[in-house]
Amino acid sequence: MSNLSDKVKSTVNKVKGETKDQVGNAKNDPNLQAEGKLDKLKGEVQEGIGKLRD
Repeated sequence: MSNLSDKVKSTVNKVKGETKDQVGNAKNDPNLQAEGKLDKLKGEVQEGIGKLRD
């Protein structure tokens, strides 16, 4: 996987996670919030892996 691909995937997961977190908060849906937090964490891990490859 290329470094650019890692960066794109990490950004997508962080944005997706933030969106789910905010919608879950607005709807008072703790499950959706938790799912969003996991997506954001996944994006952060992917970003870290991309930095290691640099």
